[in-house]
Amino acid sequence: MRIALDPYMIRDVPLLELPSAVAELGYEWIELSPREDFIPFFRHPRVDDGTVRRFRKALDSAGVGISSLLPLFRWSGPDEDDRQAAMRYWKRSIQIAADLGVTSMISEFNGRPEAAERSEAQFWKSLDELLPLFDREGIQLVLEPHPDDFIENGHDALHLIRGINHPRVSFLYCAPHTFHIGDDAPGIISSAGDLLTHVHLADAFDHTASSGNRYILNPPGTPARIHQHLDIGQGEVDFDELFRELRANNFDGTLTACVFAWEERARESSVFMRDRIGAYLAAWT
Repeated sequence: MRIALDPYMIRDVPLLELPSAVAELGYEWIELSPREDFIPFFRHPRVDDGTVRRFRKALDSAGVGISSLLPLFRWSGPDEDDRQAAMRYWKRSIQIAADLGVTSMISEFNGRPEAAERSEAQFWKSLDELLPLFDREGIQLVLEPHPDDFIENGHDALHLIRGINHPRVSFLYCAPHTFHIGDDAPGIISSAGDLLTHVHLADAFDHTASSGNRYILNPPGTPARIHQHLDIGQGEVDFDELFRELRANNFDGTLTACVFAWEERARESSVFMRDRIGAYLAAWT
């Protein structure tokens, strides 16, 4: 089992200093999400081969590994120009992962929920182009349903992943998305079985509570999605239930602390999350 940190709250730390900063927080693994000096959101990677080599050396020196890279590109968007650009970005990102010795890449389905059929068709077109590269480099592709994707429900995402029918494609359960992806952590985790290889851990409030009036969004009827990535215990995700089901499922993958809400107390939050995850795991034995 790996416990990783998504270091987005400390992204102001220079890339080559990031491994030692993460080690000081008590983590041995990084899940590297988008950052401007590495692989930014929806744009081409910003690192050359020399920087990748220096970053790998910094990781080795700090005794920290990268559990996964998490790029986000418009690879399933209904616009074909956007999709083709995303393919260029993906290919360079896969090469970076391979050069770093990373064996897992996480991403969202992307696309648009209001154009779900077109987005799915684009998704399959992209998969046809990328799966041979994942095979060649020995990298796992881990997919998560996300609010505002063309697939948001966890069970629906599992059906699609099974339809991909490829040994290098697996599933990620994201705890702070619980109330968007079906509010059924036990059912989704149980159904996922061996397909579940990664879990994102952070808390969130149930936006559907109080007859949907927990949050007032204007204009009325807006399709905007809302959720948080809080410290465990600050929201309404049932982590006792979630960890019980992970144990029942014999989960042995990667658990990632992915709190984004507290940049002003990033160190304290990261240490708290590491200790809290450790406490849940200790209760398994």
